[in-house]
Amino acid sequence: MADERTFEDLVAEGAAVPTEGWDFSWFEGRATEERPSWGYARSAGERLARAEAALDIQTGGGEVFDFALATAAPSRPPLLAATEGWPPNVAKATALLRPRAVVVVAAPDDAPLPFADEAFDLVLSRHPVSAHWTEIARVLGPGGTYFAQHVGPSSAYELVERFVGPQTDERRTVRHPDRERAGAEAVGLEVVDLRAERLRMEFHDIAAVVHFLRKVIWMVPGFTVEAYEPQLRDLHERIEKEGAFVAHSTRHLFDIRKPAA
Repeated sequence: MADERTFEDLVAEGAAVPTEGWDFSWFEGRATEERPSWGYARSAGERLARAEAALDIQTGGGEVFDFALATAAPSRPPLLAATEGWPPNVAKATALLRPRAVVVVAAPDDAPLPFADEAFDLVLSRHPVSAHWTEIARVLGPGGTYFAQHVGPSSAYELVERFVGPQTDERRTVRHPDRERAGAEAVGLEVVDLRAERLRMEFHDIAAVVHFLRKVIWMVPGFTVEAYEPQLRDLHERIEKEGAFVAHSTRHLFDIRKPAA
């Protein structure tokens, strides 16, 4: 039986889904994204099993950190902390991570980290808005590691440019791994390993597009259904006629070390 949901039905559905946390299970059957080959959460868990004090920066709803801790079990650092800047996510992360004895600290993404110098031997982050290298270097102890998966340049820009038009070279390269490597090295950190991959994304209906743009707010800043109704309708008609809309995400993995004293 054909899907008889209208454009209005699908848009309303995508606009009604809660956006807290980083659980993407709602997208099952509606959108897909390839995962990087390195398996970030599993690899983070392996590092947690060897750490003494660990911090997860911009933890979202805590889902990825929770999975990494489960992978590390039964070994785990005796000191665990996480930061998050969005109040709904702070509450969600606290509820999820408190049973694992993780202290979740509410801290704006662009603020100094609320911890003492050299407090951690492992700092993790998955998809930080930006990496504050000076602060990361400050809270890492000598010989400590920053292990993180970052969003790369021009991620999902096939989708972004349907809504806001062609982007400048400056915006396209703002998350470039070479630029971020230079930022880390400028504060004395050593890049042990840096890998990058381009990954296929598919959006099978306009509800998935609406929810994605509401959830990943930096893709189309200020996105609302009302403001972008013409673009949404145009893309809906494109999907109805031609099938899934294809875009590509970019990701890079950092393994960075603070030199020993």
